[in-house]
Amino acid sequence: MPTLTAAALDQAAARIIRTDRLTEPERDAWAGPVALSFDERLALAALAVDARISTEPLDLADVIRGPVDAPTAPALQPYRTPIAALFHRAHTRLLNDGWCADRLRDEQGARCLIGAIRAEASSRGEADDACTLLLDIVRDEFDPTAETIASWNDRQRDGHMPARLLGHAASRADARGI
Repeated sequence: MPTLTAAALDQAAARIIRTDRLTEPERDAWAGPVALSFDERLALAALAVDARISTEPLDLADVIRGPVDAPTAPALQPYRTPIAALFHRAHTRLLNDGWCADRLRDEQGARCLIGAIRAEASSRGEADDACTLLLDIVRDEFDPTAETIASWNDRQRDGHMPARLLGHAASRADARGI
């Protein structure tokens, strides 16, 4: 497709007469449409589009707003029962802080199952009740030979199964209403 020069575009534009600006006698005297080539019509259409586009720079101060200093919303608590809620919080802590074996908490802040439960429990009794239920769930569904939560935790290769266990325990405790 041949490119049109500015002079060629000016020539084509001069050949077009806007009939809405003509007086009645001029409109009657006008012979009709001027025959333009396809390239000329295409170039004029592009000019018409360009004329409609605003080239005024956008003031981003009117558009972009900085973050509002609002307090963060508390994490949603999907469980209403206390032990189920405790398991959910321990699960979240295990995911956020990391998992470890052979100790309650390591130097980086990662925790084992019991360490995560104790960190989230409101009392030692609540932590003990949760660990008793957790051991029952481990024996029923994962390992019937597990002697303690700590021994089961220490046999795991990574934090995937302990985190999965806490999520499952939260669902089971909620279903039991505890």
